[in-house]
Amino acid sequence: MDITTTMQGGATRKGAASAEVRTASRPGFGRTLKAYVALTKPRVLELLLVTTVPVMILAQGGMPSLWLVVATVIGGAMSAGSAAAFNMYLDRDIDAHMHRTENRPIVTGEVSPRAALIFAWTLAVLSTVWLALTTNLLAASLSAVAIFFYVVIYTMILKRRTEQNIVWGGIAGCFPVLIGWTAVTGSLAWPPFILFLLVFLWTPPHYWPLSMKYKDDYQDVDVPMLGATRDGLQVGLQVILYAWATVASSLLLVPVASMGLVYTVSAVVFGGWFIVEAHVLYNRAARGEQIKPMRVFHASITYLTLLFLAIAIDPLLPF
Repeated sequence: MDITTTMQGGATRKGAASAEVRTASRPGFGRTLKAYVALTKPRVLELLLVTTVPVMILAQGGMPSLWLVVATVIGGAMSAGSAAAFNMYLDRDIDAHMHRTENRPIVTGEVSPRAALIFAWTLAVLSTVWLALTTNLLAASLSAVAIFFYVVIYTMILKRRTEQNIVWGGIAGCFPVLIGWTAVTGSLAWPPFILFLLVFLWTPPHYWPLSMKYKDDYQDVDVPMLGATRDGLQVGLQVILYAWATVASSLLLVPVASMGLVYTVSAVVFGGWFIVEAHVLYNRAARGEQIKPMRVFHASITYLTLLFLAIAIDPLLPF
């Protein structure tokens, strides 16, 4: 890992001290359970649901069986939770130095690094076996690849080495659309690949504003997030370019998947709003005004949610 020995030592001492305090207080079952849930990054799991279930409806051309939906969501949640837990285990040294992550359960000592690693491996194995038994081998294989990509390619290789980390590392977050589609059909087709591209292009303008807000944190730990290595004007321009590319890719789904009026209008209207927010960020930076990057961050989440809601509704309508 590209992190100094001094930082690792400081993080270890801080983590050890926190662990002694937590152990002395012996937290109850409820608090321990909450700590393990926090290891799975529940907010990320919400986005998993947003992207997986609508794609399953699109693949079916209507409502799939409730059991298949529940089984896929459970498997996907365990898979994403595993990747998140591995991420927290590997990043525990820098998490201890960042205000945004200093309350994560490994840093506070509520979960030991060894316990977190066991938990991550357990979820990884369970999610793969579960999806293989309840959906199909292709969906299970894609889930395993997603874990590998997030943990090895993003967390271990890219994150601390290049400011393009979230661009290529974000590929891991694109796999739920493929998993949802293959869970229903047992195969792949062009529509899920277009949605894969959409999420891939959406990830940078979603995450870079967050890295702008926590610029000092990333600089302190030498993690080269674009928002920490470039000025607001350069980041704002990149956000605009990726926002436009995201919306353009969303429109590709109209002819390829024969999407109807609901999705088409939603893609144009919500996409237009997302682009406007990206331009506002850039314009504020260009005028030297105080920028509000979290507006774009929250707008990106709302945009993706509404777009995938339209994907879910469109196949259910008779027109």
